[in-house]
Amino acid sequence: MFRELNGGILLQEIKKIHPESKGDELYILGEYHNSRAMGRYIIIYYGSFMRVHGHIWEDKLKDKMRKTLRHEFRHHLESLAGEDDLEVYDAIQILKYKQRNLAGRGDSDRDTK
Repeated sequence: MFRELNGGILLQEIKKIHPESKGDELYILGEYHNSRAMGRYIIIYYGSFMRVHGHIWEDKLKDKMRKTLRHEFRHHLESLAGEDDLEVYDAIQILKYKQRNLAGRGDSDRDTK
């Protein structure tokens, strides 16, 4: 699983809001990076976890972090295999999020955009 993950797994204290977020409601919990300059690495945003899940018990918080880490490892493994199924899945989830936000606005809001 760690093959070519030369940058390792980084834990950052910051909160990271998704660029498609409406306000501060959609946080990035983790990211997989693959670049020529920095190599392959995973970032887990502890600040985002605490913002989204800070109210839950510690063992449940660890479960959420494990789930996110597995998700980012899957991005890594798919990248090694030349696949992008999870990237497509993530893009669909963001599209659904945007559609829910659009549906939540009134007709007058849609007319002005």
